[in-house]
Amino acid sequence: MSDQAHNAIGGSVDGNVVQARDIGSLTVRSGPETVVIHQHAPDPGWPRRFGVVPPLAHCYQRRAVLGEASPDERGFVLSGLGGVGKTQLAAEHAERRWAAGELDLLIWITAESRGAIQSGYAAAAGLTGQRSDDAGQDASRLLAWLAGTTVRWLVVLDDVATVADLRDLWPPATGTGQFVVTTRRRDAALGGRRRRLVGVELFTPTESMAYLTEKLAERPDLADGAAALAADLGHLPLALAQATAYLLDEGLTCAAYRTRLADRRRALADLLPEPDALPDDHRGPLPAAWSLSVERADQARPAGLARPLMELAALLDANGIPVAVLTAPPALAHLAGVTGHDVDAESVRSALHTLHRLSLATVDADVLRMHALVQRVVRERMPASHRTSVAVAAARALLDSWPAPKGGTPFEQTLRANGLALHANAAGELITTDAYPVLVQVGRSLGYSGLAAEAAAYFEDLLATATAALGDGHPATIAVLRHVARWRGGRGDAAGAVAAFDRVYRHLLGERGADHPDTLLARSNRARWRGDAGDAAGAVAELEAVLADLTRVFGPAHPHTLTTHRILARWRSEAGDPAGAVATLEALLPETARVFGPDDPNTLLARGDLARWRGEAGDAPNAAAEFTGLVADLSRALGPEHPYTLLAGYHRIAWSRAAGRLGDPKAELGALLTVMSRVLGPDHPYTRTAGHAFAQW
Repeated sequence: MSDQAHNAIGGSVDGNVVQARDIGSLTVRSGPETVVIHQHAPDPGWPRRFGVVPPLAHCYQRRAVLGEASPDERGFVLSGLGGVGKTQLAAEHAERRWAAGELDLLIWITAESRGAIQSGYAAAAGLTGQRSDDAGQDASRLLAWLAGTTVRWLVVLDDVATVADLRDLWPPATGTGQFVVTTRRRDAALGGRRRRLVGVELFTPTESMAYLTEKLAERPDLADGAAALAADLGHLPLALAQATAYLLDEGLTCAAYRTRLADRRRALADLLPEPDALPDDHRGPLPAAWSLSVERADQARPAGLARPLMELAALLDANGIPVAVLTAPPALAHLAGVTGHDVDAESVRSALHTLHRLSLATVDADVLRMHALVQRVVRERMPASHRTSVAVAAARALLDSWPAPKGGTPFEQTLRANGLALHANAAGELITTDAYPVLVQVGRSLGYSGLAAEAAAYFEDLLATATAALGDGHPATIAVLRHVARWRGGRGDAAGAVAAFDRVYRHLLGERGADHPDTLLARSNRARWRGDAGDAAGAVAELEAVLADLTRVFGPAHPHTLTTHRILARWRSEAGDPAGAVATLEALLPETARVFGPDDPNTLLARGDLARWRGEAGDAPNAAAEFTGLVADLSRALGPEHPYTLLAGYHRIAWSRAAGRLGDPKAELGALLTVMSRVLGPDHPYTRTAGHAFAQW
């Protein structure tokens, strides 16, 4: 018997009913009750299709997302951000099964509302003889027919808006049928009941490159920078499709397109095809892909909170925003001001999970992630005046969450990444407000992490922003200039540090007077870097004068006095008096530990100076022993890969070698040099010092 042959039963049956493939009209009598079952046998017109399956995109990339259904699964729910390709995956699955002859009936419904689903079912019911004038009844009849037929069917409900739209309208779970639902929702209610909730992710870098290579096959001259462009677009399939259509129309290389994309003066919509020139039958330009989701998120409980939360997140790091920042008091105060009602951490978390359910963001392990292009669209839709208040709130929330800067903890690294994003997105707005210190904190964190060159470049950029916005004499500009000077020296540019500190000193001298602590500190720092620039004697002379003024104005135990005294001891030793430096530091160390604390970097640096100058004075064994203990304490207090820890590790090896306590110092120094090169970079002064010693040994 062929697949198109069918058994049929008609008439009346008393008692049990035998199994048959398709039942025409059957009356079942059981006791006093009679039930009439109407079931229409398929006519010879199978297979049949209802609805228009979208064509596959040009250069469609097949992805192993659905896989094979397990025996107890009859349906898939494809969930993900707008633009990741859910509809395309469903269309490819449907057409592949149809072409393989696995389906007798294919129904495709654009399911943007409950009414659209019902009317789609009602229209499709005509294929099975269930059609009447009542759409609601026809939908129910179709579902009942699907539940009982042996016809092999697939129902696709594309772009379902809410879980409620599917109430009583889910296709049945049967042995001969399958359904696929696409939606941006990730509600738990979408899973279960013999259906699998499948998250559709972005393209992998490999998939992005395969797409771009195929798309640009006829114009390989435009492919320069393709991998970097895919990364800039966050590997979002819709963005890749529209961006490549634009650059092909314009004759731009991928690298040239990246330049336009990075220009924040250009709106994203201006870098995409016109609405009437979109590729692959796209319904609208990329920014429109998320508009409806944002509106729905803002309407969900707590109402009105999702959009301002997205605005805060849009200025921060797409790769991970600590929820602790978004629930910090400054963030809550801002959200309360925008929404007009009290906002607490619990309501913020609820709104974040709404964003998660609508695939506008991902919340995982107290970290929020949002696609960079979604962020850009949100930023571009913020009015300029409102954008400043959002940036200030984000800055204050970051600073409120920031621990004492040590540079190396994972949490601080995450905060620093968010600060760098805030600097890129809103430095111009923040530098003119009282929230600009967070920008300084970001640069300090870079420097304390051993990224001295990056810190110097960051502060140079921030100085240009401050100068343009405020002028070169504004207090905020001078504050940034101090950090420019500090990290110029840190990256090895001692002469540049001297010049910058000289500018700071001259400004402060005129504005605040010779005895102001900031003026005296600028003098001390200028003298310190003067020594690093090669003038040890000049550094000693200037530091002695500054130390006398600091002691007169603030006393011998003031932090500035103690720090300057320690630096003076160093340059006295460099000028030829290591024994004098040892004596000075031995007297200074107890007071330094009392004022700063035993684990403060100032105390640990003083210990390192004392150990070094002991060695220079001829006591290598004690220098080696002290550096051994110092490395352990620095590792505990600042981390094993902190720059100070690595430098102390170099001195431990050097003085242990000098004391004859190492069997193979080159092996130990080689291992340390590898770490220094990885953490600090090959051009960092500490790395160069260790590398020079390694070459000598």
